[in-house]
Amino acid sequence: MFFIDTSRNGKPVHDALVNQSLDNYLINDLRLKGHGLICYINQPSVIIGVNQNAYAEIDLPYLKEHQIELVRRSSGGGAVYHDFGNLVFENIIVGDTSKFGDFHAIGDPIVDALHDLGISSAEVSGRNDMTIDGKKFSGMAIVKGDNSYAAGGTVMFDLNMQNANEVLTPEQDKLASKGVKSVNARVTNIKPYLPEKYQHWTTEDFKEYLLCHMFGVDSMDQVETYHLTDHDWSIIDSRLDKQYRTDSWNYGHNPGFDNYVSKHFPIGTVSFNFNESNGVITAIKIYGDFFTTGDPAIIEHNLNGTKLDSSSLISSLKQSNLEANLGQISPEELADLILSRK
Repeated sequence: MFFIDTSRNGKPVHDALVNQSLDNYLINDLRLKGHGLICYINQPSVIIGVNQNAYAEIDLPYLKEHQIELVRRSSGGGAVYHDFGNLVFENIIVGDTSKFGDFHAIGDPIVDALHDLGISSAEVSGRNDMTIDGKKFSGMAIVKGDNSYAAGGTVMFDLNMQNANEVLTPEQDKLASKGVKSVNARVTNIKPYLPEKYQHWTTEDFKEYLLCHMFGVDSMDQVETYHLTDHDWSIIDSRLDKQYRTDSWNYGHNPGFDNYVSKHFPIGTVSFNFNESNGVITAIKIYGDFFTTGDPAIIEHNLNGTKLDSSSLISSLKQSNLEANLGQISPEELADLILSRK
């Protein structure tokens, strides 16, 4: 394993728009063979999954009032809040993709580092979380390239919980499925669990400890490191201007459709926005925090023009290769969801 230094001109980059675009460049363009690792800290921002509806997931007036940046990542997963009390880490894998989708391979090194600090209840749990005493301190995500992938997540060290609670508006069904009534009830920072002698640590101090533990060294100057070059940054900058800095990418289009249904399944939350006329779907969009390497637009295409009855919906969904384009979910479950509209 080697480290990829994402600082620029000797200074750390805290712009979430820039940092969130790095994985795409690293797995699709630079493609350093082997196992690379990046780690950075973002300024206040909300990061949403590639398939999510920003207008349903985020309190946009609060976001704009508090000058919080909205950034859409290129992988699946849910909406998360970042600030200077939060770390982001990503494994950049080129060549050996045998552990693609293995969230234990991603999270176990973090958990091991916490165990060595005396936080024995830290564990990888659920679909893609890390928890302490059952409370989430990290959500992980993964995105695939050509014989490559980027896999990582957040590490909440000393996050501003009030901002996170206000700006994130998760689906109530998802919270209910976890037996809680608020965001704060199921998330935690790591810092309160640290032994007394480490309570003075800043997020940067914790980052240094975590990286050294993961690499098995006393100092990061002992680690093989690739430093992003001016050429690398010129390509990253061009991608930012063409895609990642655009409102069309980050906010997406609010379809404004009449019907909205949403449910949390084992694969994640799945939501449908759709219009109907005379009992037939006339326009439909699918959203969610599910992970897929397929194309959910195929599902939308097959559902458009379908009658709003169980047998017709199930027939269209069976033609949509749900396993490849969404995940392990049945046509019957999705048909019931669509028909649950009020």
